[in-house]
Amino acid sequence: QQQQPVEEIPLRVSDYMAKKLITFDPDQTIEEVISVLIKHRISGGPVVNDKYELIGMISEGDCVKHISESRYHNTPMQNIKVKDRMIANVETIDGNMNIFDAANKFLTAKRRRFPIVENGQLAGQISQMDILKATIKLKSQNW
Repeated sequence: QQQQPVEEIPLRVSDYMAKKLITFDPDQTIEEVISVLIKHRISGGPVVNDKYELIGMISEGDCVKHISESRYHNTPMQNIKVKDRMIANVETIDGNMNIFDAANKFLTAKRRRFPIVENGQLAGQISQMDILKATIKLKSQNW
């Protein structure tokens, strides 16, 4: 009697992360970032250098904060760069992490997205929405 191979259920972050990312350059202006966020209907994204190494994250919240501070201090917005407003100390997660562990990490870290870095370069990003999509795909499975 031949045993049927057990089909492995993909449960790793790398199985569900977005790989085609909209990224930002540290020398882009905040106005450019706002335009990209609106155009692509995203809430933020990774900031990478010319070697595609992750150096920060910029979000709509960072942009709103900048707008508020510019108005409060009556200063022009045009020349402010991403590198001046991005979060530089970025928490990443491992692409091999189980998606349910990643879901828990979202709850404890209160983040909307986590970048995944492999071999020093940005490999992808997982968002809360990606976790939701993964659970829908797995709904017929026992967890």
